[in-house]
Amino acid sequence: MKRYILKRFLQFIPLIIGMTFISFLIIQMAPGDYFTQLKMNPEISPETIENMRKTFGLDKPVIIQYIYWLKNVFTFNLGESFSYHVPVSYLIKIRLKNTLSLSIFSIFLTWIIAIPLGIYAGIKEKSWIEKLLSFFAYIGISIPSFFIAMLFIFFISKTAILPLGGTRSIFYENATSFEKFIDYLKHLLVPGLILTISGIGSLYRLMKNNFIEAINSPYIFTAYSKGIPNYKIYFKHALRNAINPMITIFGYELSGILSGAGLVEIITGWPGMGRLILEGVLSFDLYLVMASLLIGGILLILGNLFSDILLALVDPRVRLR
Repeated sequence: MKRYILKRFLQFIPLIIGMTFISFLIIQMAPGDYFTQLKMNPEISPETIENMRKTFGLDKPVIIQYIYWLKNVFTFNLGESFSYHVPVSYLIKIRLKNTLSLSIFSIFLTWIIAIPLGIYAGIKEKSWIEKLLSFFAYIGISIPSFFIAMLFIFFISKTAILPLGGTRSIFYENATSFEKFIDYLKHLLVPGLILTISGIGSLYRLMKNNFIEAINSPYIFTAYSKGIPNYKIYFKHALRNAINPMITIFGYELSGILSGAGLVEIITGWPGMGRLILEGVLSFDLYLVMASLLIGGILLILGNLFSDILLALVDPRVRLR
């Protein structure tokens, strides 16, 4: 296992370099840059714009720009944002915390709801309860997350039962630590519940189908013939095999944190990485966009590695292989 983890980490560097290099070239292929937009401002002279472009190194060939950027990344310098005029690492530090909080919260809620429901529906296959759960699951899969977000915003605007937008209320500074936590949690509930509702349906169906396939396997019929109690068959034998594909999906969910929550963040006004990436793309903020892609690539590799390690821990066949 240690050798396998070390091998995966050694593959980490060429993967990141290849991903960022291709992304850097694609971004630079777009016509113009951030400073091209400044030419429309008559108060800024062309000499000033050219000096600013030289300051950020955009006057050099694309390959040289990428080498300089990569060199700075290895020294933990992600560059300076063109729009905000602050280090990109500072912006990401603030926004990434909110995105991680939102994603972990929604993933936790989705899994503790969808997995037990999928197991229960697999046990009660073809019953009216299973059909009702599947009906709601299909509805959840069919409705896009942005539409669910709009419905939530309309409902909350009419009822005002939860705060909408931002991460804190106007009374945050004078509150105690516990009150600050509750206030943050209230702001987190709206985007968190939206992501949970939009994700339960597909996860429930996968878990139900995996469990039904497991309990219809020959080794389960052998366990029945030996007189093993049903709860042991379900939770000791069938569940261990049905859960394996879900662990792989869990790794992909961790790696898709930035992309999965982005649209919901923008609609609900949650100040996370999704809004930051959109602002960076619209303003041609090169270093901000590249830093976001870099973090997304790192999360993708770490998420897949984490799921492989979990799969090896729960399945002896994977460890032996």
